[in-house]
Amino acid sequence: METVAGGIPVDQLGVTLMHEHVFVLSTEIQKNNPQLWDEEKQIDNAVAKLTAAAERGVRTIVDLTVLGQGRYLPRIKKVAARVPLNIVVATGVYTYNDEPMYFAFRGPGRVFEGPDPMTELFVRDITEGIGDTGVRAAVLKVATETEDLPEGVERVLRATAQAHRETGAPIQTHSNALVRNGLLQQKVFAEEGVDLTRVVIGHSGDTDDIGYLRELLEAGSYLGMDRFGMEFIASLEQRVETVAELVRLGYTDQLVLSHDCPCFLDYLTEEQRELVAPSWDYTHIHNDVLPALNKAGVDNERIHTMLVDNPRRIFSGNAPY
Repeated sequence: METVAGGIPVDQLGVTLMHEHVFVLSTEIQKNNPQLWDEEKQIDNAVAKLTAAAERGVRTIVDLTVLGQGRYLPRIKKVAARVPLNIVVATGVYTYNDEPMYFAFRGPGRVFEGPDPMTELFVRDITEGIGDTGVRAAVLKVATETEDLPEGVERVLRATAQAHRETGAPIQTHSNALVRNGLLQQKVFAEEGVDLTRVVIGHSGDTDDIGYLRELLEAGSYLGMDRFGMEFIASLEQRVETVAELVRLGYTDQLVLSHDCPCFLDYLTEEQRELVAPSWDYTHIHNDVLPALNKAGVDNERIHTMLVDNPRRIFSGNAPY
């Protein structure tokens, strides 16, 4: 099992937050405007926030920051060296519309026809390492946001599926549950021959449409109930009741919990973030969500399944096929 600090046995993942971020940045803006943030200050801030999570029992976070979100491994390595938990990193492209221009003219159906360089890049990140950092990605991340499927996004989905089959690395997604587009993700993955039991459909907890969620689950995928703290989309009470209902229906083995939380996000100022999401940090699940789940009838054994056993299964036995 690959982490920023090196390989570990998968059973050492422990309590795992499956969909988080450390830094989400608009890299081109930041690089050309260094006055906009203090990198060393934000590294210190990240260390403090992750250490607080570790003190509550978190042993691993999965950082799903990829191309399009400002992924930069040398910075993450600095953080990882100072925190008492594992950081697992991802490869992929995050886009809601078009693929990055770097890929626009090369690959299947493009001006310069050939193998998709996106797939090749993802495979390299997983098998050889990201850049010259020596850190290997352990998971693939992809996003869809709209009801339809823009051509560039479909290309990213298919490249992700192909890299998954070549490497065996699991797939985690950003979906928009409010428009039910996890089903669209599953459709494309199935067309590419992906075993849907090796996919986590992220942000599924944004909806309480149990019929939709059961359809995803019955196809075999895990669901990311992974935006606790983002109450501007769905309240804590709704999110907890949705998890509790799925547990009552027998789907505990297919649920994972997380926050989708960054230590630093340059899309908002700190004041704006505090205004819209005051509970959005890595300790929210342990401080607030787990007691609420207990009160809703979800016992600690099932919580252990969602936080420990399911992440371990997702990262176990991932062979190419």
